[in-house]
Amino acid sequence: MDGQPAHRCCLVGGTFDRFHAGHRLLLDAAQKAAQRVEIHITSDAMAEHKSDHIQSFETRRDVVLDWIQDHAAHRATVHELRDVHGPAPTHATADCIVATPETRGQCETINEQRTANGLPPLTVIEVGHLTDVAGGIISSSRIRGGHIDQEGHPWLSPDWTGRTLRMPVRAEPELKSPMGVLYPGPESAPDMAMLAALEDIDLEASLVVAVGDVTVATMLDVGVVPDVALVDGQTKRQALSNEAQVDVSVFAHVLQATNPAGVLTPSMLETLKEALRMDEPTVVVVDGEEDLAPLFVHLLAPVHAVVLYGQPSQGVVVQTSRLETKQRCRRLLELFEVE
Repeated sequence: MDGQPAHRCCLVGGTFDRFHAGHRLLLDAAQKAAQRVEIHITSDAMAEHKSDHIQSFETRRDVVLDWIQDHAAHRATVHELRDVHGPAPTHATADCIVATPETRGQCETINEQRTANGLPPLTVIEVGHLTDVAGGIISSSRIRGGHIDQEGHPWLSPDWTGRTLRMPVRAEPELKSPMGVLYPGPESAPDMAMLAALEDIDLEASLVVAVGDVTVATMLDVGVVPDVALVDGQTKRQALSNEAQVDVSVFAHVLQATNPAGVLTPSMLETLKEALRMDEPTVVVVDGEEDLAPLFVHLLAPVHAVVLYGQPSQGVVVQTSRLETKQRCRRLLELFEVE
């Protein structure tokens, strides 16, 4: 019959972290090739060997189930993959398997095992990589690294390169509301809120960015040196005394950026890029103000970055650079005036 898939059952294996356009291409190829599709998603134990920052099995599975509901209802099933080859070497009814250029070799090994088990080899359907506008591969690792979104678009518009972005009045209300979790505490004892916030952060697995002199100083006072710090010598737009200035000598690297109030400058952007590349604690000393810097930080940082800043008279706000945070920051920056 015209349009009938050529194969009975197609196997697909993968981690499916931060489900992206490349994953959709892979699954589309499988469902077009076979009447039935088995999708095998790596277990948490297997995923942990690839990265500490991969989503849970349940999260990854649920997104794939959503895809099935929309594209292959009643024709695809999801299974947990507990070893590198899964059921493929002994699967009696499967007759094809989808591969990427990196996994084709594993498929050939599977076919050798099937032959040894008295089973016919699987037809290998190789699906090439999708690339972004810059020619890079759309991959979960690049998404986790904060380089691209799930469609392969850069988080920072090329139109912003080398340009100053001025905050519009209409963006102020949203910028003033916390984008993360507020840890309340008295202004006279900022360490109370800071200690509560740090208790909920995995300092070993997170890239910690502290914004603001009081936030940075408080963190240092409780014995934690952030990976990246931003200070401007002010609090509530009032200059700090020499005695109250942050001791930048505790940082391995000290960078300088120029960024007047109400804008984000190329100087701030390039300096933050450099700071986030450093392997040792780095402080960015801002000539101007650092208040808007988290918008750039979230669009540059990996998904495991955590940004802390003070909320005047309320406490400390903690923001994780998850994809939703990045999307909100990009949307806010799209409101800014490009000069």
